[in-house]
Amino acid sequence: MSTGKLVVGVTGASGAIYAQRFLIQAAQKFEKIYLILSEQATQVSLQELGVAPKVNPFYSQEWLGAEYPNIELLDRKDYFTPPASGSFRHDGMVIVPCSMGTAGRIAHGISDDLLTRCADVCLKEGRRLIVVPREMPMNTIMLRNLTTLSEVGATVIPAAPAWYSRPKTLEELADTVVARILQNLGVEQDLMKQWMVER
Repeated sequence: MSTGKLVVGVTGASGAIYAQRFLIQAAQKFEKIYLILSEQATQVSLQELGVAPKVNPFYSQEWLGAEYPNIELLDRKDYFTPPASGSFRHDGMVIVPCSMGTAGRIAHGISDDLLTRCADVCLKEGRRLIVVPREMPMNTIMLRNLTTLSEVGATVIPAAPAWYSRPKTLEELADTVVARILQNLGVEQDLMKQWMVER
């Protein structure tokens, strides 16, 4: 397990499986994960997966298949938490899935909750910020917002799964995106082999 700390935001965009699969992997690779859920994130998870994270208190057993004590759920309205400040050192932030509304607010510096504030901190401190949008088609406003995020240092990883590994289940298909997120965090992963390297 890494000794690092990671901030993870989950919004109400479609693609709850990406958040679920990513957190399962990240919890095994990072010492501490600070999790922020938007109000709609739990609703979408329940709709798409038939299960949602339990809050107050946070309980991940049903949602993630195991209890991960290194995942701490933060109140999205509470700015008195470590990742809200640039003085707190961590290894970056992943927003998965990232709604286009969230991407737009971050692109325009609108920190209206803890999730967008933490993303803003990553950008101003030059830390990794990975956003995983899942939307189609994209209008020009959406594309410009993602371009703005890329220009200021964020990494945009669309939730576009790969097929060349011949995934056999929806979970394996989602994991092709999770693998790329982990790679962009600089974390070793064994979900997906490197193209034309490991056969």
